[in-house]
Amino acid sequence: MKTPEAAPSSSRRRFVKQSVAAGLGFNFIPAYLTSARAADNPKLPPSRRINLGCVGIGGRAGSVIPGLTAAGFAVPVAFTDVDFAMGKGIEKNLGAFPDVKRFGDFREMLDKMGKDIDAVSVVTPDHTHFTAAISAMALGKHVYVEKPLTHTFEEAEILMRAEKKFKVVTQMGNQGHTSAGAEQFKQMLAAGLVDDIVKIDAWKSPSLWFMNAEERAKVKGYPTEEPKPQSLNWDLWCGPQEVKPFSKMYHPFNWRGFHLYGGGMFGDWGAHIIDFAHHHLKLGLPTRITPLALGDYNQIAYPLYSDIRFEFPERGEKMPAVELHWKAGGDTKIEIPEKFGDPGADGKVFIPNPGNTGSLLHRKQGDYLVQRGSHDRHSQIYPRAKMVENKDTMALHPPKYSHYESFIQACLGNGTTESPFSVSGLLTQVLNLGTIAEYLNVDLKFDPATKRFIGNEEANARLSGPAPRAEWADCYKLA
Repeated sequence: MKTPEAAPSSSRRRFVKQSVAAGLGFNFIPAYLTSARAADNPKLPPSRRINLGCVGIGGRAGSVIPGLTAAGFAVPVAFTDVDFAMGKGIEKNLGAFPDVKRFGDFREMLDKMGKDIDAVSVVTPDHTHFTAAISAMALGKHVYVEKPLTHTFEEAEILMRAEKKFKVVTQMGNQGHTSAGAEQFKQMLAAGLVDDIVKIDAWKSPSLWFMNAEERAKVKGYPTEEPKPQSLNWDLWCGPQEVKPFSKMYHPFNWRGFHLYGGGMFGDWGAHIIDFAHHHLKLGLPTRITPLALGDYNQIAYPLYSDIRFEFPERGEKMPAVELHWKAGGDTKIEIPEKFGDPGADGKVFIPNPGNTGSLLHRKQGDYLVQRGSHDRHSQIYPRAKMVENKDTMALHPPKYSHYESFIQACLGNGTTESPFSVSGLLTQVLNLGTIAEYLNVDLKFDPATKRFIGNEEANARLSGPAPRAEWADCYKLA
C-alpha cells in the first residue's frame, strides 16, 4: 500500500502564508486550461475534464467521489486523509482509484499538486470543513463541501465572502437541493401553492448514538483515552479545534455527537429537511431561537432529544413571519389533523402518516398542508384532492444534471450549482444558531442585520467558537 506523504511543519506554515498572499489578488488559470495535468483520462481530453483533489476518502466520500466522477468529466488525481487504514469504508475509493497519489495533509497536497488540481472535494468531520475549503478557494480551486458547510456561524460567513472574492464554483453536499423534488418545489412556489406559510413543523426520529439513552449512558463527560491507531494522525484530525485524548467515540464516526467536533442531529439532518423551505421561502436568519426541551442537557454531547422553536420575520408579500418548530429524538411522532384527511370509500376519513422524518408547511388560511420528507423527496399536499387539482404543478421533472454532476459541469463553465455557498452558507448559519441554542439552553434573541445575539455575549462568543489553534489561525484571515 502506498504511504501518504506528510507535510513538515515549516512547509505547512509556508503554504498557509502563500495562500494568504494568493488571496490578496493573484489571478489563477484553471489546470484544465493548461498543460499541467497529473493524470490521463482516456475518456476525455484534458481540456474537457476536471482534476479533483479529494480531502477525506472514507465515510460519505464513498458516495461523493464516485458521484463526482461517474459521468467521466472528472478524475481524482490526489487523495488526502488522516487515516488511510481505519477510515470507514475507505477501501471503496482506494480500490477504485489505486494509482492516485496519497497525502496525509491537504496542505501538502495543495502545495505539491496545486497546479494539477482544478477542484477540491471536502468530506471530513464538520470541524475541519472550513480550513480545507478556504485553503483551496484561496488558490483558485472550486470546492465541493459536505454538509453542514461549517462548524461555526463565522466560518460560514467567511466562506460566503470567499465565494464572491475568489469567484470559484461552490456546492454544499445537501444532494436533494438538485433533484426532481427540488424542481417540483420551485413549480409549487411559482404557482402560489406555498404562499402564506406561517408555521413549519420539522422533525427527525432518533438515529445517532447520543439519542440512544443506553449508548449515551456509557459516555460520562468526554470519553476516556484509548490507544491511538498507528495509522491515524490525531493532531491533524483535530484540526483547528482542541486536541482531546483519542477515543474510538470520535473516530471514525461518532464525532458528530460532540459539540466540540460536530453539529448533532440538526447539523446533520437539518440541511436535508428544511433546505427547500429555507431557500425558496427566503427565511434568512431567525430573530429568536427558543429551546423548549433538551433531554439530558449538557455542554459536551448533543441532547438526547431536542425541541426548539425558531422565529423568522416577515419577508414581503405572501411571505409572513414563520415559526419553525424542530423536534429530534424522543417522541417525534407528528400527527396530521383530521380536517386534512380524505374520505375513503367506506365513508371514514383517511389521515396520512407523515413518517419519521420530514416537514409540514402550514398556511395561514388553514386550507391545506404541504408535506416534504428529506433529501430529494418530493412534496405532497393534504387533502389529496388539492394535490389532484394541481397535478400538473406537482409533476416531477428531474434536472439536467445531478447534484454532483452540476458541480463538475459548472467547473467546466456549463451552468451553475443549486446549493452554492451563497445559498448553503445561510442555511448552515441557521443550523449553527440551533446548535448554539442546544449548547446554552437559553432563550436567544438574534439580530439578522448585525448578525449578533442581543444581550448575550456568551452566545455571541459561540458564533466564532473557541479560537483556532495557532497552526490554523491564518486560515481565518483568508477572506
